[in-house]
Amino acid sequence: MSETNRAARSDGDEEQVSGAEVIAQALKTQEVEYMFGIVGIPVTEIAVAAQKMGIGYVGMRNEQAACYAASAIGYLTGRPLIVIGGSSERSQETMGAFQEFPQVEACRLYSKFSARPSSIETIPSIIEKAVRSSIYGRPGACYVDIPADFVNLQVNVNSVRYTECCMPPPVSMAETSAICMAATVIRNAKKPLLIIGKGAAYAHAEEGIRKLVERCKLPFLPTPMGKGVIPDNHPNCVAAARSRALQFADVIVLFGARLNWILHFGLPPRYQPDVKFIQVDICAEELGNNVKPAVTLLGDINAVTKQLLEQFDKTPWQYPPESSWWKTLREKMKSNEATSKELASQKSLPMNYYTVFYHVQEQLPRDCFVVSEGANTMDIGRTVLQNYLPRHRLDAGTFGTMGVGLGFAIAAAILAKARNTGQRVICVEGDSAFGFSGMEVETICRYNLPIILLVVNNNGIYQGFDVDSWKEMLKFGDATAVAPPVCLLPNSHYEQVMTAFGGKGYFVQTPEELQKSLRESLADTTAPSLINIMIEPQATRKAQDFHWLTRSKI
Repeated sequence: MSETNRAARSDGDEEQVSGAEVIAQALKTQEVEYMFGIVGIPVTEIAVAAQKMGIGYVGMRNEQAACYAASAIGYLTGRPLIVIGGSSERSQETMGAFQEFPQVEACRLYSKFSARPSSIETIPSIIEKAVRSSIYGRPGACYVDIPADFVNLQVNVNSVRYTECCMPPPVSMAETSAICMAATVIRNAKKPLLIIGKGAAYAHAEEGIRKLVERCKLPFLPTPMGKGVIPDNHPNCVAAARSRALQFADVIVLFGARLNWILHFGLPPRYQPDVKFIQVDICAEELGNNVKPAVTLLGDINAVTKQLLEQFDKTPWQYPPESSWWKTLREKMKSNEATSKELASQKSLPMNYYTVFYHVQEQLPRDCFVVSEGANTMDIGRTVLQNYLPRHRLDAGTFGTMGVGLGFAIAAAILAKARNTGQRVICVEGDSAFGFSGMEVETICRYNLPIILLVVNNNGIYQGFDVDSWKEMLKFGDATAVAPPVCLLPNSHYEQVMTAFGGKGYFVQTPEELQKSLRESLADTTAPSLINIMIEPQATRKAQDFHWLTRSKI
């Protein structure tokens, strides 16, 4: 504090408060519990003020990873992402100020709300609107821009009015007539299928959806982050026959799942041309995308599920468990599971994906968080690694973005540690994906988070070369000319990144070494660990009925 300010305070003037302190108090008032970021001019003081206010601050090594972590903890806690960015001083606008950029305008394209407070006094109302906008309707990111001169600017503490915490999102319900129509369509289905999406997990609809599945004896299929809404080992889960279920169902109920590329847009040849979709979604704009639905149920997914249950309570109905549809699905599941087990049982070295994941699955705690990213690593791991609890799987999701893994894992671990649940976070990475945010290993060690990193290492992006092939290839020229773009350095010791920061590292090449290292990692709760798992560089998925991006032939 300057001599002038001290003199003013001693003369009995009102107490002063800084912009940074106002931001922190406004966030605390809106029940924000965690902040992830990288400090620097002009936002360091905001992080310091947040800590003093009781908000947990997690310092990351990369701004993207910080944003990934914040988005994941928003998904897990129901308080989605608010981005607070420092910008150039107001008096220097248009002058070429340090990092001057139209941040509010740029963020408006990609966020639900983007604004810059006009004064310190307006910060609380702007932050309240940002938080409210982020959680109302379909959740999404919001941006608040803070001019550099606001951070340390002092104002009279009595001039700031804090907006009380916004109300929880209002619960909307579908029209009764639409509910009746949906129930009729389901009752008349010959080959019904429920698809449980991330929206159902976020809406905490697990109890209602499970009741619906069990009461009506319906088959269901989870999307990647819908896994665990109903346990993957539930007898009505037909994930092992995914392609067959999608291709031949005549009525499909979408619970918070979009008909985007993950679900092949709802179009042939992945679906029947005349399939009837019943869409349950919080977002009106999502209804009717790509395919005209038979019925639309606009509302909170948990509330709408309860409405459907009420219909089936009034007039009970069950889909016949011995139908030809169930028989078809069970036969395909049995066939696919046998193929996967055959691949997993192969004794040849290096290991393949299936061998690795089956050994991992044997030891996974039932209550662990599973985070995953990569190409084959994520896709194959999703089919083998089981989830039994809702909101316990985090992966690359709709955008298929690589680099999310460690940020997501840090968020889940911060939450598990704060809740003192003893839960572990298993973060399964492809070696290429790990490279996007690998330095966050230091963050993991700095906060001593309960994370076990599994790097499934095939020496490349999709596929790589073994050491001998790599050396032979380099005889023909410089790597820039002869090395395929998908190749990475063979047998890279990623586990040494972990040991460099004080964690435990393992380099494994056999099933026995994998079992031992995972057992030791799970038993050791004092430090994070990284298991670098070498697999066959040319390993791939089992034969698929369709390309994963059908229309792109990829």
